[in-house]
Amino acid sequence: MRKSTILGVLAAGLMAAGCAGGGSRSYAPASPGAQEPASYGESKAASPAGAPSPAAESAPMSGDVAKAERPGLGTEWGENRESRVSTSAFFRERPDQPFDVVKMFYNDSEGVRAMARRAGVSDFRDSSGRSTRGAVTVRLLDGSGRPLEGFSSSGNTYVVGDHGQRYIIQIKNNTGVRFEAVTTVDGLDVINGRSGAYSNRGYIINGFSTVEIDGWRRSTDTVAAFRFGRVGESYAAKKGEDRHVGVIGVALFEERGASFPWNQGEVDKRHNADPFPGQFAKPPGQD
Repeated sequence: MRKSTILGVLAAGLMAAGCAGGGSRSYAPASPGAQEPASYGESKAASPAGAPSPAAESAPMSGDVAKAERPGLGTEWGENRESRVSTSAFFRERPDQPFDVVKMFYNDSEGVRAMARRAGVSDFRDSSGRSTRGAVTVRLLDGSGRPLEGFSSSGNTYVVGDHGQRYIIQIKNNTGVRFEAVTTVDGLDVINGRSGAYSNRGYIINGFSTVEIDGWRRSTDTVAAFRFGRVGESYAAKKGEDRHVGVIGVALFEERGASFPWNQGEVDKRHNADPFPGQFAKPPGQD
């Protein structure tokens, strides 16, 4: 059974059992429709900029030319999945400053291999994204819960998906304190469907627990599954902006008053520990 999850809001948040997810009555959930406010992204449809030149009279007008399809994968608005939530409180230590951001790129096999060549990587290994202090691990799973293939290079993580495949964002907390995770897919917040921003609210991950986000939040009871598909059919493209298709982000926030032991100083002490500081063991107090 999947572990419970909590979504944080300023004075109240949401906790889900079973499929992970979250939503709140204080914001509008995501919507699949293309008729969105201008702030969500405006249509990029071309329009003629004047009369055509004589040499171009036999060519189609620019407004009649179909926009070239971008290659690779985007994330579509999939089928409904049950995901019930309830509320809990979470106050951030620094409201607009995450202590870390985990970023992952995804694409089809051909696209990822092109990115691998650019990154100077030829083999596929670990596809987990990690926060710099090791507090949180982020992975993409398939619909059966298996990690997707991928690799890491120069601080970036690349994951391979297949057209039509359902996927889940798994966020694992490796510490004993709670964090809030504001999560985006293709530059859009997974809860409200708007442009990703640190001011949006996210999921709370309890200490030593795991959250699995498997869709765009539709309500307090359901999500629309994440499915890989054509860029032109992606949720982002249907909202009018596909510029950020292919990236998943998780911004991590500490809870106010929580004691997070793995600060940078403690991490540096561990890295600088000497495995051979002396020759022989001595009783305590006689060093």
